[in-house]
Amino acid sequence: MADKMVRKPQKLTVYHYIPNIIGYIRVLMNCVAFAICVSNERLFSLLYFVSFEGDGIDGWCTRKFNQDMVTDRISTACLLVVLSQVYRPGLTSLLLLALDIASHWLQMYSTFLSGKVSHKDVKDSTNWLLRAYYGNRMFMAFCCVACCMLGLRRIAELRNVKVQSRPSLLKIPRCRVRETRTVIGAQQKFVKLEIC
Repeated sequence: MADKMVRKPQKLTVYHYIPNIIGYIRVLMNCVAFAICVSNERLFSLLYFVSFEGDGIDGWCTRKFNQDMVTDRISTACLLVVLSQVYRPGLTSLLLLALDIASHWLQMYSTFLSGKVSHKDVKDSTNWLLRAYYGNRMFMAFCCVACCMLGLRRIAELRNVKVQSRPSLLKIPRCRVRETRTVIGAQQKFVKLEIC
């Protein structure tokens, strides 16, 4: 009787896949990071970079365990939204966000319409940029790291700008006050500039 009661292993739901668990941790790290992005740029940079590295780890787990991933592209989208609010006018950051979302959506939709399993399958693509990006992991990694570093660099520049109040993400400042020092001969002149 005991031999007949052997349990079959239960199949995990997509929400319990290893890449998604890593993704949930990344989302939590990003929530904390973006909540303090203006008040603590160093901790933000650390949390964001660790989350960015988690993107590579969950991608590896996706391929290794043949599992799907729900959370991805969130970090970059949040970073671009924050940058659009901190650096006025934020049109450049918002255009990059629109390009990121639209290009990935179009690539995924078009590959699924053509019957392919993955949007990274570009072997028969006539677009040289898609072949370079998805076909060469080193080039893709370079592009992703460069995007991450550019965003972190822009956040690091906040240290050089004195913000009127050091708010959380919920109250991102509309204007910043930058204090500049001009030395003419023996005189020093301090000027406060309000940048909106």
